[in-house]
Amino acid sequence: MKMERKRESLASRLGFLLLSAGCAIGLGNVWRFPFITGKYGGAVFLFAYLFFLAAMGIPIMVMEFAIGRASGLNLHGALKALEPKGTRWHLAGWITIVGSYCLMMFYIPVAGWMVSYMAKGISGALMAPAGTEDVAAYVGGLFGGIQQSAPHMLFWSVIVSAAGFAVCALGVRQGVERVTKAMMAGLLAIMLGLAIYATTLPGAADGLRFYLKPDFARAMEVGILPLINDAMNQAFFTLSLGIGAMCIFGSYLKKDRSLTSESLIIVSLDTFVALVSGLIIFPACFAFGVRPDAGPGLIFVTLPNVFNSMGPVAGHVFGTMFFVFMAAAALTTVIAVVENCIAYFMDMFGWSRRSSAAFNFVLLTLLTIPCILGFNVWKGFAVPHIGGVMDCEDFIVSNNLLPLGGLLICLFCTGRRGWGWASFLAEADAGKGMRFPRFLRIYLTWVLPILLFAIFAIGYWKKFA
Repeated sequence: MKMERKRESLASRLGFLLLSAGCAIGLGNVWRFPFITGKYGGAVFLFAYLFFLAAMGIPIMVMEFAIGRASGLNLHGALKALEPKGTRWHLAGWITIVGSYCLMMFYIPVAGWMVSYMAKGISGALMAPAGTEDVAAYVGGLFGGIQQSAPHMLFWSVIVSAAGFAVCALGVRQGVERVTKAMMAGLLAIMLGLAIYATTLPGAADGLRFYLKPDFARAMEVGILPLINDAMNQAFFTLSLGIGAMCIFGSYLKKDRSLTSESLIIVSLDTFVALVSGLIIFPACFAFGVRPDAGPGLIFVTLPNVFNSMGPVAGHVFGTMFFVFMAAAALTTVIAVVENCIAYFMDMFGWSRRSSAAFNFVLLTLLTIPCILGFNVWKGFAVPHIGGVMDCEDFIVSNNLLPLGGLLICLFCTGRRGWGWASFLAEADAGKGMRFPRFLRIYLTWVLPILLFAIFAIGYWKKFA
């Protein structure tokens, strides 16, 4: 292993916060969060989600940052550098790279949908032609057309992948940090404007009640155990925990701020965007008669209807800007995860940044093809109890690698045969800001690992029982 290369660092605290938040904020907030919230009874799911963020997400985020900052390496290299002599924690480091690849296998094609819609917004194709009788049918046809064309999906997936790797190839400060800061600022501003507009639509009050009022009957109909499992998975999915992405950002971080304070800010930003996305989605659903639990395609049907309702000029401008910055939100996560892939080969094999970026670009382009074909050529393929290609890839990541990666990080930071509680606390508390609560030691050492494994098992029970 070659570790003599001087580690890059981020230029500012704001860059670290927005970069880490950019990794967390993405399709998990705006694509996945609204439709599973609608599925599980609105605010019933919200309460469960917020609980798991506090009980599981924040502690493991602090741990992952601490491992990265203490070692200055990717998760695999960090486990090897920090593990006590005679232990073999690094043998589980494969989760880092495999998890990142599996996530990007389906995340990049979906991000390609976002970029494709951005292009449609710029060209005016999102707006139904004058005299269109059924605007909703027109909008739905746009989304169906994207999925049915493998060359179309591959083209936009390559665009997304190329953009992500091009940014990372420029370096941490000049590429990753600079670009992510600009994207995040624009995304937050546009989302606030759209939320204000959506809540003024006719029927918006019904949508807000659906979103913010607990519906226990709907939650019970779907099932409490599936709700709990999906709430946990969403907490990990949206924060990108368990596969080493946050570890990489921690490795670029200076020791002037405590990691608990930084993690709380990042999780708060992530939660804010998730909640605001609901304020856009649900009022629009009820205003235009779209099912609020209709699945991932919800955002590609509901929001274009909102833009069409605004009139030809305002709708064109706002629709374009929304998908410009939704594409940016997707790209920030892509940039963060592919940076993890690039850093892995730099740390483990001593590759240059550009060589690692070029290799991983080609590899990930090939790995996205199964997901792309799963929507058209391989549409009939399905694994019993799981689903098609994308469902299988999502299952591998959300139900397996994320919770198991979180379990690995938790055990490593709290176990006597791991890095250890004292070492973790010393790193987490280095710098100004909030100290990590010491009274959580028993909970994190004994309860959280059991809870993580139990919900991992529930995921299988939900799929196969």
